[in-house]
Amino acid sequence: WVEYEFAADFADQFEVRGARRRERGTYLRPLVDERRVVFFYQGRDGVLYRVEVFFPARAPDEIAGGRARFNFHLGPNESTGLELHALPSLHAVRSGTSVREAADQARQPGFRPPPTMTEEPESGWLYPGSHPASQPPAPRRFEERVGRARADYRHWAEISSRIVTNEEAFNGALAQAVADLKALSVFWEGRRVISAGVPWYASPFGRDAAITALQALLVNPDIAREALLFLAAHQGKKVDDFREEEPGKILHEIRRGELARTGELPHTPYYGSVDSTPLFLVLYTEYLQWTHDRATGEQLLPAAEAALRWIEQYGDKDGDGFIEYRRKSERGLRNQGWKDSWDGVPHLDGAPAEPPIALVEVQGYCLDARRRMARLYRQLGRREDAARCAIAAQRLARRLDEAFWMEKAGTYALALDGEKRQVQTVASNAGHLLFSRAVPEARARRVARVLMSPESFSGFGIRTLARGQRPYNPLSYHNGTIWPHDNSLIAMGLSNYGMQKVAAQVLSGAYDACRQFRHYRLPELYCGMARGEGDLLVSYPVSCSPQAWASGAFFLMLRGCLGLYPDAPRRRLKIVNPHLPAGVQRLTLERLRVGDTRVTVDFTCSGGSCFAAVRDVEGEPLAIRIEVGAQHDL
Repeated sequence: WVEYEFAADFADQFEVRGARRRERGTYLRPLVDERRVVFFYQGRDGVLYRVEVFFPARAPDEIAGGRARFNFHLGPNESTGLELHALPSLHAVRSGTSVREAADQARQPGFRPPPTMTEEPESGWLYPGSHPASQPPAPRRFEERVGRARADYRHWAEISSRIVTNEEAFNGALAQAVADLKALSVFWEGRRVISAGVPWYASPFGRDAAITALQALLVNPDIAREALLFLAAHQGKKVDDFREEEPGKILHEIRRGELARTGELPHTPYYGSVDSTPLFLVLYTEYLQWTHDRATGEQLLPAAEAALRWIEQYGDKDGDGFIEYRRKSERGLRNQGWKDSWDGVPHLDGAPAEPPIALVEVQGYCLDARRRMARLYRQLGRREDAARCAIAAQRLARRLDEAFWMEKAGTYALALDGEKRQVQTVASNAGHLLFSRAVPEARARRVARVLMSPESFSGFGIRTLARGQRPYNPLSYHNGTIWPHDNSLIAMGLSNYGMQKVAAQVLSGAYDACRQFRHYRLPELYCGMARGEGDLLVSYPVSCSPQAWASGAFFLMLRGCLGLYPDAPRRRLKIVNPHLPAGVQRLTLERLRVGDTRVTVDFTCSGGSCFAAVRDVEGEPLAIRIEVGAQHDL
């Protein structure tokens, strides 16, 4: 015999993560019949929550509220299969109908919850996807679902660029990352967008979507287009302190659970992110560099200009020229950069920085965004707007270097606190300035030396915070662990300053790390202990896996190592001083998309030198320039 036990607590995601509630809704009597058990919960948001557990192939021999038992006898070499479906759904109770009446309706024989979802008040159903059905079909069998999923993943792989090397394990890691980008792509309120990660962040995040899309331009620019359209559709329209919304601001996180719907949390959506808006502009302009998608560019230009106005009108909290954050709601985040834990911005003595806080990497993002918008305005013939953005970028670059540079440490401060004191903790954030091309070349090389020193580079990656400082903890979420996405931005930044060989060291560390995880999948983060004789890595047990910007990390690292710089509007691709990670002698980048062209390039390393050769070009003509010269070391 086989016995299943099941239950449904209908906990909100934030409750699972530790949030405590003063009051919960009401659990209703479950429905039990010969093939199914249906659990009901009356939420405090006026929604009837429902989970149906049913057995489509064979009815259980015994079934009760929390269990189902199957009795059978198998002879030699005989087998049998059992199939269980669990379908959650939300029932919006119409006015004039009690929740208990709605539950009784949902208990009717033959009732089936819809398989996909959006808000559809007329039908009374709230769906988390986009395709409501008035007469939802019976769920497909498991084998059919598996077949459909495999076909979808094959199609995704076919339309994405393919990367093949002489290192089979590396090929497996890259293929897994491509598949994970597909797995994390969801429909949300009628639009497809990349979600942040499983299990904690299975919803859209502005920062995560923008960075993942930037990373994934190498393999599939469609992710960027979808992210841009989604974020623009949810761009801030008004001033709302509870949700930290402001006109032009890009969201931080969106949730539709019970806590959000009751107003106990501000996530409908929540806008407490200081970097999502400039990153939106960086993604917008970079997407156009890769695709020359004029229709989408024109469609999104108003959103881009609104984002630029947010930087100019709302980003600077105290008039000092820097973009800062200070939460407006007690339910909001204390820290609003990517290191958004409560202790994510510590002074050298461990004390948390007090707001308003100007993060160093955010100044780089804003500088980069203004330069990019200046170039776009010049292309559009809008000279005054171009000059305004260019002048603002020059002014910020000068102020950034003056206020954040730490001569003794040889790097930039993590932040400025509310009293304009440097937060002098040596952290990975300064490496993002290289990604943004925000600092002079001589400074960039000094920053790189700090990042690749034993205090910062563990052997498996660059730590979020250098060891030897009081706040350092290799097990801390943001103060000593290693984040693949963080490393990918730094690797691309190293390439921007001609340090492709150093970028390859970062990629090699990440590749060595991934081989210690199931499926060669890079997780959200891992611990920052130094690589020892046994080469054993310490995992961070509650990290998301897959996580979108961890899945995209390899592709931005590879782009940095290969020195790829597309210019689709001019039908050009530049390859500068390519380099491959340790153990990889041959790499083929198949059907890379640049505008309406697909190009295949072979990279070969021998005797310390790396060469590139164009194998095939499909579609529109593309001028490809390969520059090979002296590699810059530290």
